[in-house]
Amino acid sequence: MLSKLPSSVAQQLLVRIPQVGKQVHSFIPFSIKQKMIKEVLTHLLKEQMEDEELEFLEGKWVAIKVTDFNFNFDVSFDGKWLIRQPQQADVTFCANSDALIEVAAGKEDPDTLFFQRQLTIEGDTELGLEVKNLLLSIEMDEQPALMKNGVQYLSTFVNGLKQRVN
Repeated sequence: MLSKLPSSVAQQLLVRIPQVGKQVHSFIPFSIKQKMIKEVLTHLLKEQMEDEELEFLEGKWVAIKVTDFNFNFDVSFDGKWLIRQPQQADVTFCANSDALIEVAAGKEDPDTLFFQRQLTIEGDTELGLEVKNLLLSIEMDEQPALMKNGVQYLSTFVNGLKQRVN
């Protein structure tokens, strides 16, 4: 499908998708986003929650900034997921949506993105390393089909657009 797409259209899509995402995101109340984030984290990290591997997050806040969507939130764990609007966090992860999709799809390592300056980590480096290792422990193959297939589709779609542009 994407192989027949003119590169100019692919370029426009790469520019417009984050713009549309930013607009849609601005209309969704934070309480709904908060609930969605909790659900996703509960599914993604169910095994780690059951194995009590999230204790390092107690009393700590991790900021997530998706720069191209202007979407920011803080997350912590204290027996349950705590999500809040951005405040003062202990560590901050900042990247564009396409980089985060690649990490989620297992097609890119966070360290590689960090050294390519596509992912920034600021603040408590020890906490940042623990969070990074936690994310790497997620087995996407064991996730619900909708989540696993959705991430894979997004990754393939974005990469296809990028290949058409280059």
